[in-house]
Amino acid sequence: MISNRFSTKLPLSVYALPPVALLCFCVYFYSLSFTSSFFHIPHFVSIANQSSLFASTPPVYEKPCNYSNGKWVHTKRGPLYNGTTCVKMKKNQNCITNGRPDSGFLYWRWKPSECHLPRFDPNTFLQLISNKHVAFVGDSVSRNHLESLLCMLSTVIKPNRVQHLGSRRWLFPSHNAILSFYWSPFLVQGVQRKTPGPLYNTVHLDIVDMRWARDMEEMDMIVLSLGHWFLVPSVFYEGGKVLGCMSHPVSNCTAEIGFYGPIRRALRTVLNSIIERKVGKGNGVDVILRTYSPSHFEGDWDKGGTCSKTRPYGIGEKQLEGNDAEIRRIEMEEVENAQARAKQIRGFRLEVLDVTKLALLRPDGHPGPYMNPFPFANGVPKVLQSDCVHWCLPGPIDTWSEVFVQMMKNMARVARE
Repeated sequence: MISNRFSTKLPLSVYALPPVALLCFCVYFYSLSFTSSFFHIPHFVSIANQSSLFASTPPVYEKPCNYSNGKWVHTKRGPLYNGTTCVKMKKNQNCITNGRPDSGFLYWRWKPSECHLPRFDPNTFLQLISNKHVAFVGDSVSRNHLESLLCMLSTVIKPNRVQHLGSRRWLFPSHNAILSFYWSPFLVQGVQRKTPGPLYNTVHLDIVDMRWARDMEEMDMIVLSLGHWFLVPSVFYEGGKVLGCMSHPVSNCTAEIGFYGPIRRALRTVLNSIIERKVGKGNGVDVILRTYSPSHFEGDWDKGGTCSKTRPYGIGEKQLEGNDAEIRRIEMEEVENAQARAKQIRGFRLEVLDVTKLALLRPDGHPGPYMNPFPFANGVPKVLQSDCVHWCLPGPIDTWSEVFVQMMKNMARVARE
């Protein structure tokens, strides 16, 4: 009976084959999707793979995310680099090497409210800037940002320093890519105050700074930032005549105009100049405006102000208000206005790298007294200077490039469409 039954019917294992095959098929394609998201494969690579697998299905892109809203959450992951492995940083931002005793400020990550922010991937960033010149234009916070970026990129490839009159440059030969920094604290023509010398800035709000603008034709991406240098005593010019002053630095300047108007005028001059000089010649460019980075002095910055906190602000502890909020609002408005003016111009992409809110919540991320090596080695000094403007390396400023690379991926996608 048993032998006859198996001689006339198929084995049970044969009946199991179709569902097993279907299960394997589903698991295979799920694994592709999971691998792509878990290891954060560059978005344009995963889309290309999906297009080859599903030729008749339109590619599905990630939903744009507002990375500026969120909170800092504690993490066990450490930074990609440290003060010993990266030689690109300035010594006065190398906080741990300078003796800062706490390291807890290194173990926080930014969690946007709307989406996931992947960790910075140096290889992805280098792919995105292949055959390009990316110029950072601004003040020492802009330089701080670039040095942070160079430290992270150096974990996979060491750049070559390139001599250039007017800028500091780094070449990544493997990708034919250049990163540069142009010192231009006002973006427009100006002379910053100094000691000895005039203790006020002289700024021409209607003339773009040629220290960087003369090289504009060779730039594929321009990362602009401004702010801090406008907050000190200044005399502002427009059309060769005195427009007004900030903090009455000279007795014959009676028009006190503050710094909101000058920041707006300077930014408008620069964006118009890029549109006219760069895009007007049919040479496209990506422009990123990095928003204002708040300082965290407790007390006046020039009268012993300090920043001694060791943790980020929690939800509801700190609001974006006052000067910080107004400067950011001006920047957002001017970018929106420039986008409208250049809406019909092909090859011009202008976006905002909005770091104001996430930077505001990190009073613990500045060098403070550890801008100098071991400031308390001989006791507490009578005069103690703190840096509550720039950011420790490594530190919260590394997050700026995590947002930056997501923006670049989206801009690359838009350019392909």
